[in-house]
Amino acid sequence: MESRDQSDTPEPRPGTGWETVPEHSSGAVPPPPPTRPPTAGPPPPGGSPRAVAAGLLSLSGLGLGHVLVRHWGRAAVSWAATAVLLLVALPADPDGVPAVLVAGYLLLLVLAGADAARIARRTEFRRWSRPALAAVLGLLLLGIPVAGTAAYGSARDEAVEQELLGRLEEGDDLVAKAAKSPFPLSAPDFRHALSLYRELAEDHAGSRAAARVPGRLKDYYAAVASPYRAKKHCEAVDPLTYLRTLRGTVDRKLLGDLANWPDAPLAESLYGCGVSRLDGAGTESGAKELGTLLRAFPGTTQADRVGPAVSATIDRQVAGLKGAEPCAVTDQLRRTSTLVGELPASSVPSLAPQAAAGVRDGVYACGVDEFEDEHFADARQTLTDFADTYRQDGRRRHALDIAIAAEIAEVRPSAGKRLPGSGKPGGVRMELVISNGAPNDVEVLYTGPVTGTVKLKACGSCARFSSEATGAAGACRASGTSYPKARLRLPAGEYHFLYKHGTGASSAVDSYAAGSSVKPGYSYTSCTYVIERDPYGLDLPTLPELLEPTSAPR
Repeated sequence: MESRDQSDTPEPRPGTGWETVPEHSSGAVPPPPPTRPPTAGPPPPGGSPRAVAAGLLSLSGLGLGHVLVRHWGRAAVSWAATAVLLLVALPADPDGVPAVLVAGYLLLLVLAGADAARIARRTEFRRWSRPALAAVLGLLLLGIPVAGTAAYGSARDEAVEQELLGRLEEGDDLVAKAAKSPFPLSAPDFRHALSLYRELAEDHAGSRAAARVPGRLKDYYAAVASPYRAKKHCEAVDPLTYLRTLRGTVDRKLLGDLANWPDAPLAESLYGCGVSRLDGAGTESGAKELGTLLRAFPGTTQADRVGPAVSATIDRQVAGLKGAEPCAVTDQLRRTSTLVGELPASSVPSLAPQAAAGVRDGVYACGVDEFEDEHFADARQTLTDFADTYRQDGRRRHALDIAIAAEIAEVRPSAGKRLPGSGKPGGVRMELVISNGAPNDVEVLYTGPVTGTVKLKACGSCARFSSEATGAAGACRASGTSYPKARLRLPAGEYHFLYKHGTGASSAVDSYAAGSSVKPGYSYTSCTYVIERDPYGLDLPTLPELLEPTSAPR
């Protein structure tokens, strides 16, 4: 019988939960399995696939890589960053998302992916999660930011297009507004609208707004040139001139046929405006417009019509000298002559002599009309200027005669009842001897059947008389005295005389006018003298009969 040591072999007791553990040769008992993965030591197998999968899932911006490894706080960071980006980016606008924000977001995704990959390398996924499946899902989810970026880019492009279309509409509104006002007031709006069109066409060439610019430019040109379409030629000159300058500042490819379009309308407007002002009474004579036409468009039909138009105007104005207002017509002729002087002489070589002749005829006709209207001072000045200016004119002698008669008529209005004759009357002539008994020079003007003037030097030995009676009795009768004389041969008729005292006379010596008859068969004498009327002045006598007959008719 074998004996055992009972103290080395425990006996099981019911209800204690103990189990009999087989003995090993070494006698050691293994430890129970851990309840969670160890936190230290080598990573679990399959770390690289888990890291790739977690990293890819985190790059989508949805934080799924951290979800797999059960780091909810870090996943929430990715969710918050994505939400902020969406709030800033949507809705899309032309300026897009700030570059700093995009760069920060991308950096955060890279850091989140790297962090999720690091954690996943040392952490087992949930049992239902397979690394390969997670990696495929991560790759698919990367399409979300890619597609979102593409969609956002498209939305941003559309926002840019809408903004550019808004600028186009702004330019259209400016053109519509400017077309309702005269060009000097609307020019700033037109220029602003053009700058908008140019910016769209040059800086945004591929946009829908840029594609519409050529059509808008046609409308723009039509709006600026609206006075031309309304046949308001003078109003059209400035806007058409502006349009013509645009081909030097705007790309000709953009303008196309519009570059040269203003030339013909501008030439037509310059001609129409200039010609309309030829007979006008305003300050503008048309010289500016017609001169510009001849210089800028010398070979056009309108330029060829300038000479005939101005010539016809001169002829029409000269014909008007026979009307009721020759002086007003003369002013028009002077304006036209000034206009001709401002035109290129090579373009209208025959106009200058024609205009000068018209002015000459106008001055003469105006002086005659002033005399007939009893504006004697004006007539004398006008016709004296005519005689001084046009010394070779055949009417110069008659103009001087009318000027003499006008000067007499200023003192003796009856001398201006009719114009002096332009020819020399025939028949017998009577002699008139005029003697100067005054101590100063005397000029005698006369008008009647003939008109003229004579000058008498001073009588050096003659003295003033104390009264009219002594003057009438003693004038030109002193024996031994040689009186300056002038002899005239006058046809019979009624005459008017004006005696003007010159050198040696006091300022108180008056001119003296009188009328007298010259009859056939008589010879006449006349004597001038000065009487002292008071201590402060000298005057001529007033005689009832200036001329005294010295012989009876035969």
